[in-house]
Amino acid sequence: MKSIIKAIQTMAIFLFLSTSLHAQDGEALFKSKCNACHLLDKNSTGPMLKDVKKKWADASEDALLVDWVKNSAALIAGGKSKMANEIKGFSAMEMPAQEVTTEDVDAILTFVDNYVPKEVAETPPSGNAEVTKEIKMVPNYKQNLTFFYLLITIFILLIAVIFIMTNATTNMVKHELFKTKMAEKKDTIKTLNSSGIHKTILTLIAFFGLMVANNNSFALSYVSNGEIKENSPWLLVEMSDIYFLIIIDCVLIGIVFYIRKLFKDAFGMIYSLPEKVSKRRLNLNKIVNDIVPIEEEHTILMHHEYDGIRELDNNLPPWWVWGFIATIIFAVYYLFDYHVFKTSDLQVAAYNKEMKTAEKEVKAYLSKMSMNVDETNATLMVNPEDLTAGKSLFETNCVTCHNPKGEGNIGPNLTDKNWIYGFDVKDVFKTIKTGTANGMPEHSSKFNPIQIQQVASFVLSLPETKGKEAQGTIIK
Repeated sequence: MKSIIKAIQTMAIFLFLSTSLHAQDGEALFKSKCNACHLLDKNSTGPMLKDVKKKWADASEDALLVDWVKNSAALIAGGKSKMANEIKGFSAMEMPAQEVTTEDVDAILTFVDNYVPKEVAETPPSGNAEVTKEIKMVPNYKQNLTFFYLLITIFILLIAVIFIMTNATTNMVKHELFKTKMAEKKDTIKTLNSSGIHKTILTLIAFFGLMVANNNSFALSYVSNGEIKENSPWLLVEMSDIYFLIIIDCVLIGIVFYIRKLFKDAFGMIYSLPEKVSKRRLNLNKIVNDIVPIEEEHTILMHHEYDGIRELDNNLPPWWVWGFIATIIFAVYYLFDYHVFKTSDLQVAAYNKEMKTAEKEVKAYLSKMSMNVDETNATLMVNPEDLTAGKSLFETNCVTCHNPKGEGNIGPNLTDKNWIYGFDVKDVFKTIKTGTANGMPEHSSKFNPIQIQQVASFVLSLPETKGKEAQGTIIK
């Protein structure tokens, strides 16, 4: 039996590793063969590849998909594929034949089907490292720390109150007078004793412990002495931590009220409430709920009757009436504030203001990170490190259309004196960034501004190489 289990485990590990390697090969093949013209989740020079196998399968041509990848022109010329005829007009550029095996195509398509976008972490630029454009909202850690202190203080006070009230209730239950009263009322009261209270409290505390143990969001970050920045708090409290503490405090408040009820029940078994207290409680109910005492309900009986049932003409509870009046007052205030005097912004105006503020923050961030480069201020880079970085990006993303030396393939020759969209570094920067109508895809979603400038500078540094026939205008 053990040998069978080991064999199954070995087979599972083998299958897992083989699947992982297959997926990695597919990713590498996609980046080297397809990434220059295709994106996974949106159209580029070629159509997006998401769900491509399903589309061809729905057209009952899944068997022809491999032929399409290997040699699209031959499949179009054969005329036996409707999908091929539909796709051929997508771009003015013809998809070149690919030197791949059927296994390579299967690996690429498996990677496309199983692709999951990776979360991009925000990292500061260093050397040639790629910098994400995403602006991450940073919580107000100082304010959060103040709330944290307040909620922790409430937490400690509630724990102290729970222990004090539990001890008082337990001592009252253990009292001889309580036991005597329990014996007198055993017909009506079944269980209320010290062990019952202890079990109840232990159950509540266990529930509280499970909440803490199962919570994954409560993860405070301590800042060591060497990492503390100026005006930075020593403890980084996230909003999820604040919400969790609020929930915990609310649970503890519920436990306090529950123990208070137990204490009142135990006290009521031993002592009867004075008449003044009962009247005071009745007056409080009348103020809050405007109730009529049972002995006076005949004064509010309505005249109609159905099957022996008569209706009381009770007033609405004052708290409900006050709440309704408050909503009317708020509605009037809202009308004048947002629509008449327009002192506050409606949602669309507020959103537009926030977007303008965010754009300023993004520009400030890019300027701070040396990313404030565009087609109006791009400069030619001559530093060997920048040109090496540009070469690496070119080889990864551009060789499919322009060949490794820039001599041209689907795209034009980048080394001759003829230029279609301009030869200045600003012109080349704009072409790489925004793309063109003739099939050149935009690269602003792939590269940050510094990287685009590096690629443009590398292209302009390429020596003249014979290749594709010259296109555009000769610029000296």
